[in-house]
Order: sequence, then C-alpha cells, then structure tokens
Amino acid sequence: MSRIGKKEIPIPKGVEVKKDGNAVTVKGPKGSLTTPLVTGIDVKVENNVVQFTRADEEKKTRAFHGLMRALVASNVKGVSEGFKKELDIIGVGYRAEVKGKEVVFQLGYSHPVKFAIPKGIDIAVDGKTGHITITGIDKQKVGQTAAEIRALREPDPYKGKGIKYSDEIIRRKAGKAAGK
Repeated sequence: MSRIGKKEIPIPKGVEVKKDGNAVTVKGPKGSLTTPLVTGIDVKVENNVVQFTRADEEKKTRAFHGLMRALVASNVKGVSEGFKKELDIIGVGYRAEVKGKEVVFQLGYSHPVKFAIPKGIDIAVDGKTGHITITGIDKQKVGQTAAEIRALREPDPYKGKGIKYSDEIIRRKAGKAAGK
C-alpha cells in the first residue's frame, strides 16, 4: 500500500471537498480548484477527512494512488492558506515593477523584459530591495511562474548577479584571476 496514498487528508473549516463525476472539486475561502481523477483511484469524503482507495495492485495504479492524494492535499492547502514563492533580484541597476497585468524587468539587457502575469497569480515587487513575492492558490502555477521569472536572468556563479529564490544559495566560482 502506498504510504502517501493511504494517509487521510483532514479538511479544515471553511473548505468543501466534493467528488463530481470523474473529478475532485475543492472550494474554500480563497477560491476553487478541480483535479481530474485517474482511472482505478476512488475517493471518499466522510467525517471531515478525504480518503483515497485503489481498485487493483497494478504498478501504474499504485503510482497514481499517492499522486492523487498529494494533488488533492495541495488543493486543500491552496484554497485555505495559499502558496507563496519569493525571489530576489541581485545586481546593480537590476529592478522590477508591476505595471497593470505585467511585470517589467530591467536585467542588464539592452531592452526592458516584460513578463505577463498569469491568471490566478498575484505578484508583488518591493522596489527598494528587489524582492518579488508570487502568491496564488495553485501550487503548480505558483512554482512555474517563479521558475519562468528566474529563467529571465539566472544567477551568475562568478558575480552572483541575476534573479534567485530567496532561500537559494549560489555557489560562487573563483574566476581566472584566482588561478594565478
């Protein structure tokens, strides 16, 4: 039995989980998320807990058992608390600002880089420190948006300039002058 799949998901107050045909819908104070069910996996919602069971012991079904539980658990956390990723802009003259539905970055290129904010995602930029906060209810969307912003100018291992996650540690290289 899957260790993750057999764990129950407690439903916090204000969150509603329903099985709608071949999908699981989670509604909460921050919004609503729907995850399609994989064939061979069944869901039961009783006594403020969600349980997942599988129909057979095939390798694919066993793999999807834990996956479905993890996806719905992320949805429950997302609609109740939300998810957040933080990035830092490091470099002289590197900055960002939110203009309407896009973020405009100055990252040392000859032109400003415009990044359209995806639907369901909020981005806040602290202009003085270069700190970017990405929030939303969908864990995958928040992580993907943070990765796309980081990819605009990845951190340089020699000078440390670029966009990095706040908790990321950049391993610095010495450069050719250190070898002499």
